Amino acid sequence: MGTCMSVQGNASFLKRTKLNLKPISQESTNVPHTPTTLPPRFSRPITVLTDPSGDDIFRRYQFGKELGRGEFGITYQCLDQETGESVACKKISKSKLRTEIDIEDVRREVEIMRHLPMHPNIVRYKAVYEDKEAVYLVMELCEGGELFDRIVATGHYTERAAALVTKTIVEVVKVCHRHGVIHRDLKPENFLYANTSDNAPLKAIDFGLSIFFEPGQRFGEIVGSPYYMAPEVLRRNYGAEIDIWSAGVILYILLCGVPPFWAGKFPSFTRIYEGLGVT
Repeated sequence: MGTCMSVQGNASFLKRTKLNLKPISQESTNVPHTPTTLPPRFSRPITVLTDPSGDDIFRRYQFGKELGRGEFGITYQCLDQETGESVACKKISKSKLRTEIDIEDVRREVEIMRHLPMHPNIVRYKAVYEDKEAVYLVMELCEGGELFDRIVATGHYTERAAALVTKTIVEVVKVCHRHGVIHRDLKPENFLYANTSDNAPLKAIDFGLSIFFEPGQRFGEIVGSPYYMAPEVLRRNYGAEIDIWSAGVILYILLCGVPPFWAGKFPSFTRIYEGLGVT
């Protein structure tokens, strides 16, 4: 297991983990499959959704500042010109969707957000639009920043504070699993606070790697973020239990300020394997 560090060391190390590591998707691994590559970009228009809320998001929403960006999309703060409400909008550029699997991932993310119930600890879905250039996923705006940043600022949490955060994360896992969804990318960066107050609600975001499942169903794709990845994922034989592992890793980081499995700049996959007795 990893060892606890000083507050200054914790903050420095955690910042490096965020800079050096990106989520792993099926397309970035050597999972044995042959993805269907899409035709050249302008050979035909790509249609991702079968039932979007509309095809002209700019008629209703005014785009503002950028909030963040990922592999496929950029999230903006937007103004709902009908209600005056500030919302978040994730713009997923179609030019980034290079295979049928990419398209299916976006389609599934939208389906999952529509499927999950309204819950105080899950970011609320509002609408989805599609035009020739992009898919636009409109969601509740969370202005309190990432759990990751609060860990960096604090260094590590007291046991009581860590227990409260972990209780929320486990509740999110419980709701997802009850509704047949594995998140597959639980990490501090994927939890946002609703506002900047100390007692602000914590909300799970980013269901881009999530998947529907049936009881007993097993999966083999290697997906997730390395520090938080369960041994079963590396063995390519996993189910809903991997979210519990990731929640446990987050608890460890809350208490110690560093991931339990790491080696220099990068996670020690050998040590993660050892977590399941694999040699």
